[in-house]
Amino acid sequence: MDTTIDAAHRASSLVVCSIPAKEAEPWLLQRHYARRMCPISYAFGAYRGTELVGVVTYGTPASAPLREGLAGKDWSSHVLELNRLCCVSEKNLASRIVGQSLRMLPKPSLVVSYADTEQGHVGYIYQASNFIYTGLSAKRTDWKIKGREHLHGATVADESRGQINRAEWMREKYGSDFYLEERSRKHRYVYVCGNKRQRIAMMESLRYAIEPYPKGESRRYTSDAAIELQTAFILGL
Repeated sequence: MDTTIDAAHRASSLVVCSIPAKEAEPWLLQRHYARRMCPISYAFGAYRGTELVGVVTYGTPASAPLREGLAGKDWSSHVLELNRLCCVSEKNLASRIVGQSLRMLPKPSLVVSYADTEQGHVGYIYQASNFIYTGLSAKRTDWKIKGREHLHGATVADESRGQINRAEWMREKYGSDFYLEERSRKHRYVYVCGNKRQRIAMMESLRYAIEPYPKGESRRYTSDAAIELQTAFILGL
């Protein structure tokens, strides 16, 4: 088989389109390493025929300081986070899904995404998609409970939502089983979506210095979890 022709055919047969967030849910819960849902404003699926081969989702970061910290208050309402990306193992597929989905986001949008160093990620997908690199995230700590380390720090923190002193409430409930753990730092990438004037304005407002792309060995995360048949593309939803 001529692999060049086969690769070209596979590339041309890929269709990336908007999908309901519900269609992305099995991928995020069963195949993505985080194994938890996230706030989704826009979800996109990559199809070959009727087969869903990957998803990418974007959402508004819940933290106002994060939104304003990227490029100031004037642009804070336009900040989106590329918060999940999951696809079958295939060369260049992830970067193609990201690239095509970025073009379908509302304009202007200021997109931020992170590559988790703890997971062995460098962010080569973002580099291939022409994101700019703005260094590592700040040092932070996560809330943890002994015996439940598989839970994301945000999931643990949600348990105390509504309490006046949330940390004190957690300590009273779990005692010494509640502890703080230093969070792994993440590579931070940014992409600006908009017309020429908007892109220039967003870049001028960016509060982080642009740095050279990081390099290093990237650990690939794989999962062979079965995914239910996806129907949004078939039904034209």
